Amino acid sequence: MSSMTKQAQQRVGVLQGPWTCLILRTLLYGPAHGHQIGKHIQRTTNEFLQMQHGSLYPALHRLEERGWVSAKWETAPDRNRDSSTTD
Repeated sequence: MSSMTKQAQQRVGVLQGPWTCLILRTLLYGPAHGHQIGKHIQRTTNEFLQMQHGSLYPALHRLEERGWVSAKWETAPDRNRDSSTTD
């Protein structure tokens, strides 16, 4: 693996860390849908951070793969994207 690729992977890992902490902190209050998690992060940071679906759902999948959260995934009937309930 080239040093450029290693650097890019390290950078992505650093960026994922804070989102992971924010998601896990949000789930301390109990199970939540992905949309609720994103809104909670936005509210608790005074609108400074806005977690987009393109960041939130991959992060939730990673947390589930690691066994840190359990989730129920389903496609929202009125939308064409994943919905989750995570605890």
